[in-house]
Amino acid sequence: MKNITSTAELKNAILLIEAKRDFNGQLLKVQFNQAYERFKPVNLLRSAMNDVTSSHSTIVDNIVIPAIGIGAGYLSKKIVAGSSDNKYRILIGSILQSEVTTLIVQNPDAIKAFGQYIFRLIFRKKDINSQNH
Repeated sequence: MKNITSTAELKNAILLIEAKRDFNGQLLKVQFNQAYERFKPVNLLRSAMNDVTSSHSTIVDNIVIPAIGIGAGYLSKKIVAGSSDNKYRILIGSILQSEVTTLIVQNPDAIKAFGQYIFRLIFRKKDINSQNH
């Protein structure tokens, strides 16, 4: 910055510094509001779910999808066999469990798309309800 030699230059320098201060203050407010919105619990959950369902991370591909497959296979076996002592029902339930698990693990993109669809349905209903109130 050059040396200020007159009152007019001093006033101009002060106005310039005040304008920069006002601009930086407004910028700080905008950034604060963005950070505040980003760290709301609903937005954190939404962001985390979007990351899990939309990314091709190793966690999703190696842990979540196989866990869903195993759970769905186990549930299908329980639905078919239940607590039955019938050996044929148990055999059919075990075969169904194996097939459902394999089908889900071999088609992770379809499972992710289904998860994203369900996620959008849940949050769209909440967004619509919050807009109506």
